[in-house]
Amino acid sequence: MDNNRFAEERHAVADYMRRLYDRGLTTPSGGNISLRVDKNHFLITPSALDKGRLVADQIAVVTIEGKNLTEHLRLSIETEMHRLILISRPDAGAVVHAHPPYASAFTAIRDGGDVAINTHLIAESYYILGDPVFVDYRLMGTIDLAEQVAVKAFDHDVLLLENHGVVTIGTSLLDAFDKIELLERASEMTVIARTMERLGSEVSPLEPGRRAQLMRMKYGPAR
Repeated sequence: MDNNRFAEERHAVADYMRRLYDRGLTTPSGGNISLRVDKNHFLITPSALDKGRLVADQIAVVTIEGKNLTEHLRLSIETEMHRLILISRPDAGAVVHAHPPYASAFTAIRDGGDVAINTHLIAESYYILGDPVFVDYRLMGTIDLAEQVAVKAFDHDVLLLENHGVVTIGTSLLDAFDKIELLERASEMTVIARTMERLGSEVSPLEPGRRAQLMRMKYGPAR
């Protein structure tokens, strides 16, 4: 493969992976980012390389059918998950999977079967994230996990993988990164709000009418 192929896009993926690491949203060995570059190809971060020091030529190029065009690079074990998400979501430009500490802790917690992260505390969180969806536990790196995530991703952009980590889907790298960082902040705010409630303060999340107003602002009156 031509080493200059998708050079700018590979640089961007490496940059966002380093940014993810620098923000404390993943570890040197954890997490992966993919970017759709055309209808037949996507890029993905590799396995077994330091995620905090990735450079452009360490970003793998993969066909939408799953063939690795950069055979010197070992693909992420979650490549199939990214591939199936991109197939199920033609509108998706990028996918981020990582293990931010607060949000990942909530993948082990449910409130009455629902996601325990409260995205209703501030307008920005609800407007951008909506209500995250829970994906039941499947072994990481398996086809079973990839298929379960792709099904839930069909109509959700923010997914919590039980006892694992999180996935965010965006139209661009910035959009997907913004969602995962905002999800981590929403998780932190959930912990703070619960602590304040235990101390006797009253917490007032967005009530349904305000949430509906935000969705009308985002999607238009039909929603």
